[in-house]
Amino acid sequence: MNDDAVPEGQIASVRAQGAAPDAAARKGVIICADDFAVNQSASLGIARLARLGRISATSVMVLSPRWQHDAALLQDLRCRIDVGLHLDWTSQFALDAGHGMTLGAAMRRAMLGGFDQALASTLIERQLDLFECRWQAAPDYVDGHQHVQQFAGIREALVGVLVRRYAAQAVKPYLRISRAPPGAASLKSRVIAWMGASALDNIAASAGLARATGLLGIYNLAGGPARYASLMARWLRQAPAAAIIMCHPAQAAEPDDEIGIARAQEFAYLASGDFAEALQWAQVRPVRGDEAIGTSKIRR
Repeated sequence: MNDDAVPEGQIASVRAQGAAPDAAARKGVIICADDFAVNQSASLGIARLARLGRISATSVMVLSPRWQHDAALLQDLRCRIDVGLHLDWTSQFALDAGHGMTLGAAMRRAMLGGFDQALASTLIERQLDLFECRWQAAPDYVDGHQHVQQFAGIREALVGVLVRRYAAQAVKPYLRISRAPPGAASLKSRVIAWMGASALDNIAASAGLARATGLLGIYNLAGGPARYASLMARWLRQAPAAAIIMCHPAQAAEPDDEIGIARAQEFAYLASGDFAEALQWAQVRPVRGDEAIGTSKIRR
């Protein structure tokens, strides 16, 4: 068995415990769909899940040319979900923009002296400009594609940019800290956290920025629908209030998407009655950051 799998018997035992609590009594967890605008199927799937109430946040890849068009899919969801910036250094979009690199190269740079903070600040500002130009508002939060928001050099630049850029705002974007809650860390999640989760948390705390400090949803994007359902059952159970469970759904597997099959499987499960039941029995309700971590953001 994989170390992150949950035996079917455990799921059945949860269902046998009795009636689920009222929605108001459930713990609030941010369920976030990453990679909005990576392709059409992802954007359509994420918007669909938001309308179903299955997710409460989505992270936007603003370097994608689809962002200018696909943002319209989120317009009627402004008061229902958080819309954040998925800071990008490692996708094909970043490569096409002239500053991208492979994840391996980015990890090596972070470990061997870190990214140049002045250049990182410029690139962060550029992506925030692209977000705000189309959305006409600041992002509710910032995270990172492949968790680059916490890499050395980028993390310092990011906190500095957010503090300066939104100095006049009573409530600034919150940050995702890519670190599993105690007792919930797989090997992959430990490596991700080791790349700077604690450092970003400390820097952001000193600057007065709100953070969502627990992240679940990390797996190797392999296995079939039953495995994903089993993993989600575990994440829902392990998630403390105000944690994030990330996902990467899409309505269909696009042929040029290397994780397209996993995206389609995630969407099918998250849109299903089985996931609605899993939320109920795990006593979880998807919530926005203002409710989850007390950012007190004025709903637009």
